[in-house]
Amino acid sequence: MNLDMTLLKLLAVLLLPAAWAQSSSSRLGVVVEAKNITLPEGSKAVLPCHSPRMVWTQDRLKDRQRVVHWDVVRSSPEYSVERVLDMSPGARLRVYNGFNKGRVSVPESAFNDGNFSLIINNVVTTDRGVYTCNLHHHYCQIHQSIQIQLNVTKSARKERRYWDGEKTVFIVLLGSSVVLPCVNRRPLWREGLQEDQQQVAHWDFQAPGVRPDRADRLVDLYASGERRDYGPLFAQSKMSVEDDAFTLGDFSLSISALKPVDRGLYSCNLHHHYCGLSERRIFRLTVGPPLPSAPTTAPRVFQNEEPEERTEESESPRVVTVILPEHRGYFLQHLGYFLATFLLLAFIVVAVIVLTRRRKKRGLEYELRGSERRNRMSQGEMSLDCTELKACNQAPLNSEYKNNLLKERDMTKDCNNDFEGKLWK
Repeated sequence: MNLDMTLLKLLAVLLLPAAWAQSSSSRLGVVVEAKNITLPEGSKAVLPCHSPRMVWTQDRLKDRQRVVHWDVVRSSPEYSVERVLDMSPGARLRVYNGFNKGRVSVPESAFNDGNFSLIINNVVTTDRGVYTCNLHHHYCQIHQSIQIQLNVTKSARKERRYWDGEKTVFIVLLGSSVVLPCVNRRPLWREGLQEDQQQVAHWDFQAPGVRPDRADRLVDLYASGERRDYGPLFAQSKMSVEDDAFTLGDFSLSISALKPVDRGLYSCNLHHHYCGLSERRIFRLTVGPPLPSAPTTAPRVFQNEEPEERTEESESPRVVTVILPEHRGYFLQHLGYFLATFLLLAFIVVAVIVLTRRRKKRGLEYELRGSERRNRMSQGEMSLDCTELKACNQAPLNSEYKNNLLKERDMTKDCNNDFEGKLWK
């Protein structure tokens, strides 16, 4: 049980600071920049905080910043895209087709209550198509669109409205009126919200060892011109921010006469509640030792001190030997050459050994075959019956043949027949 409690405490100590940091980061805004700055004591520091992505100027032309327009896409008799109407807070409703004037409209209070629905009176067959409601806020760079498909029928029983999986489909009766809904009641699309008070910039200071939620607020700036200073630093003109910060989008903080107590974390927080945007930049400022002061008086020369005579001496040339360490790649290159040479020699030796063994093996096989042939030939000669050959050659002394030639011919013939018979056996 004690071990479990110890583990829980350890996890809490490790994880709680991360959770605090995440919660504070999400609450203050997205961190888009972080820098470390080191300056000597007594100098002036300028912590840059520029925001080119966000529009940090007062909305002088707000009548042209919000625009709503309806478009229609027709697929028959041929594919075409047509602008139906558009409208902005400072301009009147503009209808593009003369046939639709007085028949198609948007409520005049659209930018007051956020209802931008399209009203079509006396629907005709050429009104069928896919209508798109487009809401553009150029000041905040936000664009939204809604699609609705309109079909026309001649039967009242077929009138209905349904969702096809991508958009809403209206089937209306020919000659009737229809309202295609497009409602967005977010404060972004409505007026009378004091937009100048929705843009806020503030600087915070976090001393070393202080948690982020305990940071000190230095100044609050509003686009309306309101400014709130906290502490005596701004009153003493030690810290300052330009008056035209919202016009130029430059909220840099200047700190003069730096001291060791000024070191810590400085954060620039930019909030545009009207557009729903937020940014945060963090700077870690470190104050170093002061710069050495330059001598202001010329060196004094005493009367008793006389300048020493300078003797011109010819200096002999100096030879400086510089030994540069070999690069690591040079060593690896030579090592590669050595290994390649060693592998080549090893391959040659192995090839010679293999060829020598094969040659010796072939010589032994040849000798064995020759000895076998000689043995077979000797066995065949020994099998011949020498006694019979001798008997054939001998002739009896007392022969009945009168003619010696006939006698020799007959003996030779008999001996040959006997010899051939033995060979065939």
